[in-house]
Amino acid sequence: MNFEDLGLKPELLKAVQELEFTELTEIQEKSIPEIQAGKDVVGQSSTGSGKTAAFGLPILEKIENGKGVQALVLTPTRELCVQVTDALRSFGKFVNVNVAGVFGGVSLDPQVSAIRTAEIVVGTPGRILDHMERRTINFQNVKFLVIDEADRMFDMGFIEDVEKIIRHTPKQRQTLLFSATMPPEVRHVVERHLISPVTIKGVVYVDTSLLRQVYYDVKPHDKFSLLVHLLKQNKEGIALVFCATRREVDAVASNLKEQGINALPIHGGMEQNKRLKAVDALKSEKITVLVATDVAARGLDIRNVSHVYNYDVPKSSADYIHRVGRTARAGSEGDAVTLLSERDHVSFTMVLRDRSLKIVRTEKPGFERVPFKRFESREGGGHGFRRSGFNRRPRY
Repeated sequence: MNFEDLGLKPELLKAVQELEFTELTEIQEKSIPEIQAGKDVVGQSSTGSGKTAAFGLPILEKIENGKGVQALVLTPTRELCVQVTDALRSFGKFVNVNVAGVFGGVSLDPQVSAIRTAEIVVGTPGRILDHMERRTINFQNVKFLVIDEADRMFDMGFIEDVEKIIRHTPKQRQTLLFSATMPPEVRHVVERHLISPVTIKGVVYVDTSLLRQVYYDVKPHDKFSLLVHLLKQNKEGIALVFCATRREVDAVASNLKEQGINALPIHGGMEQNKRLKAVDALKSEKITVLVATDVAARGLDIRNVSHVYNYDVPKSSADYIHRVGRTARAGSEGDAVTLLSERDHVSFTMVLRDRSLKIVRTEKPGFERVPFKRFESREGGGHGFRRSGFNRRPRY
């Protein structure tokens, strides 16, 4: 099915064509007609499957200019909030609809001004609550409530905030919930707040025909050196390197730069402008490697990812799938590489509980051992480096 088959307004179809969208993704093809029909929808699909267009296009069809905030979209992270806001503005380029992005880490005043003229508000739960407490946002005209990346929302501890926001929206509304997985917390929200929802499932698995999955069993003090070797050998496309902690993300990214690899870190502890600059640099290919915590595994729309490296093994098969799902998209091949050391064995066992995952052990190539500088905390919250010897286990 093509977008022309949906009966969209000519203005929306023009924007879609300008964005060079042609065929619908599975979640779009199944969701858009149901949303157009006014039904509550539960959509389950992987990150990057086109969910924003799936809910954004039918909502934009029904928004009326000048009648207050009519759609509220809740997102778990600031990065996703920015991306959804930008996407909705692109889809609504030729219709008279104002979209406001509302998230923390920046001044409230510009957001207050944007909300006054907005018909659609995209926001993170904490900042939405800030505006509710200050009475700078009004939900009385809300016709659409979207909960995007719901499982991630609850992983981050936002369930009470989301429930409070939902209670302040009109009962007569259309509610759309999208989630990659359906844990009990998400099912509870569906049962409590959605009315006879249509459940739609898109692709939520790893396409093994396009994704090569391998792991290397290495000693802890060799892990970084092997990563450097692999990144220098595989220079095509964009690489995502996933670490377990913010501190490790910073250390690995800085050490990669020391080795001449153009890398930037991204995690929840960074200032908002630095996080956005890192994503923008990757999208514009000013850098080729992004070192991240799992914040980047969910929600961020990063194209042309050729390699995903698990520098630390995720703690479940679901987390593994979310990470490696960043590559092998749109018919392109991709590589998922896991660097397994002694401390990762328990987590790797949990990942392998999903029998559909075929992760093949590969013999280590010959590689040069390079130094790794460890972080040392300084008074006042800064960090310094201390050079690590080759034969000592790095401290993470």
